[in-house]
Amino acid sequence: MNVIDFFSGCGGLSFGFVQAGYNVIIGIDNDTAALQTFEYNHPNSLGLMLDLFDKNYLEILDKKVNNRVVDVIVGGPPCQGFSLTGARDSHDKRNQLFRSMFLAIDKYQPKVVVIENVPGLQTLYGGYYYNEITREFNERKYHWEAKVLYAPEYGIPQIRRRLVFIATRQDLRPIKHPIPIITDPVNYVTTEEAISDLPPVINGEMDEFIPYDNEAEFPYAKKMREGSLGIYNHIPTIHSDLVISVISQVPEGGNYKDLPKGVGNSRKFNEAWTRYDRHKPSKTIDTGHRNHFHYLYNRVPTVRENARLQSFPDKFIFMGTKTQQYRQVGNAVPPILGYHIAKAIEEQLNEQGKDN
Repeated sequence: MNVIDFFSGCGGLSFGFVQAGYNVIIGIDNDTAALQTFEYNHPNSLGLMLDLFDKNYLEILDKKVNNRVVDVIVGGPPCQGFSLTGARDSHDKRNQLFRSMFLAIDKYQPKVVVIENVPGLQTLYGGYYYNEITREFNERKYHWEAKVLYAPEYGIPQIRRRLVFIATRQDLRPIKHPIPIITDPVNYVTTEEAISDLPPVINGEMDEFIPYDNEAEFPYAKKMREGSLGIYNHIPTIHSDLVISVISQVPEGGNYKDLPKGVGNSRKFNEAWTRYDRHKPSKTIDTGHRNHFHYLYNRVPTVRENARLQSFPDKFIFMGTKTQQYRQVGNAVPPILGYHIAKAIEEQLNEQGKDN
């Protein structure tokens, strides 16, 4: 099935769909570095720079679609206006960008539409944007269901909750969300299982590529290594002696509240000075890299460590500056979550085909 990915970023959601056997024909974004990453890791797809505020964007897109059937449209519209972190602004014009997807839905009449966002979309601003999205689906007579998916339940070593709409064209039966594969928190994939095999890079090593020099102990790490001979995007951040001193005083699993009085006063908020607990999934990976720290080393995680926690395999290589790479990883949908969504859609559509 052919897929168009709106707000694709580096392509986490797309990568999951490709792994499930779909043909992602186009990824749309306005971030040059993210699109470079997208195209590098999706060699059969086109990364398309478009201004989705311009309603005439469909003319450009349609030339690239080139008369192909579009079976699925997916996308994670910008969530800055809905996120629980940072400044929320009901007038942020990016909040309206989801409407651009519906112009494409009208044009291509896909079998299935997937929209992903933060859970806060349901309630913020009185649920206005949530209600607008459901209204748009209802007007087009698409069946829809919205559900918050919890990443650890799908084998992802990260505490991440995402609201996922799955909408199905009216001539088809509704598609249900993927069933969790891990229901007991004891069995969640942990931070240690995800990143403990990666080189420590604690002495400021700056090599672009690091060959594997050990065996992966845990099944998750072994899976992440498939198709790769080593590690990219594993360049450490060099901290000042003061920052290292503060980090060193945070116990594993602790945060700023565990620091001695007068230490780390420059950051006092929920996620400040948070050290991961190796025995649990990581905290939610965000677009920055200043507040979370390795469970063992006195530094922030590298791009590759964050990518592992987001379920990007090691063969997925990020382009751009290190800051751009961190942002790409943090903005992405975990590929494994995308994979499970894609498989659920495929299996249910196939079942409907058998019934017909």
